[in-house]
Amino acid sequence: MLQDIFPSYFYNYLLATPIDKLVEIRLRVDKKIVVKISNKSYYLSKDGLTGEFKNALFCDKNLIDDILKRSCEFSIYAYTNQIRQGYLTVKGGIRIGLGGEIVNEKNHVKTIKNISSLSVRIPHEIVGCSREILPYLVDKNFLNTLIISPPGCGKTTFIRDIILQLSRESFCYDVLIVDERGEIANCFDGVSTLDVGNFCDILSNCSKSYAFQNGVRSLKPDIIATDEISTLDDYQSIANASTCGVSVLASIHASDIDDLKQKIGFDDLLKNKVFKRYVVLSSRNGPGTIEGVYNENLRLIGEGWKHI
Repeated sequence: MLQDIFPSYFYNYLLATPIDKLVEIRLRVDKKIVVKISNKSYYLSKDGLTGEFKNALFCDKNLIDDILKRSCEFSIYAYTNQIRQGYLTVKGGIRIGLGGEIVNEKNHVKTIKNISSLSVRIPHEIVGCSREILPYLVDKNFLNTLIISPPGCGKTTFIRDIILQLSRESFCYDVLIVDERGEIANCFDGVSTLDVGNFCDILSNCSKSYAFQNGVRSLKPDIIATDEISTLDDYQSIANASTCGVSVLASIHASDIDDLKQKIGFDDLLKNKVFKRYVVLSSRNGPGTIEGVYNENLRLIGEGWKHI
């Protein structure tokens, strides 16, 4: 909740903006504050949005430190693991990216200090945004599906809604959500704060490799859903799950199919046709523009939908 992580005076400035359409807030020490509405950026002023540099508010170090303390519930030590990974996830699915000075110890990141910039990303539940493509993803069973999207184009929102729609359509698949950064379900005290339907188990704040390996054995899912695969371990976990009779729903950062083909280590998944469906998103007509659905041979089989 924004009112919990921002001081009251700053939250009042945000109330003068179309806050229900707010996507991102960028705060950098001694720089003007920038907010993003849909896919457009504006400066923040005391009166709301402005395109005038002279009217824009500055961010200082005190504001950064205040937001950090509030986001960590005034116990930064308890959030050490998240900070080390460069982000904070707070109630309501808000994710805060951190910029600052990396502290290394024995070739491992120990923490980030002197934090000088925050990227506050606000999630939006858009119920039904995946409904039009759902028939392409189910053929008796759920087909292994990869959501392809650049950052900020709605891939997490899309994954969440696919999970929800599967439940609403009474497919009754048991879904294991591997929520490494807490963005899909955003669990607090073990309970999801975002709607993911009635058939989900959730493993949060753990590596994908741990969750895939242990989740298949202990929770016996029909589908494993996860966000932002990027490493060889992630790819191997997906390949292994597919040989265990478990379907996979995942996302990856890429602009399009051609970008995907360039991903180091991804060629084995392409060659073995592990994913049966690829959904490409962009922000061309606003975040969540569905550019197309492709099959395992990377052939376009559906296009022409409205953006979410």
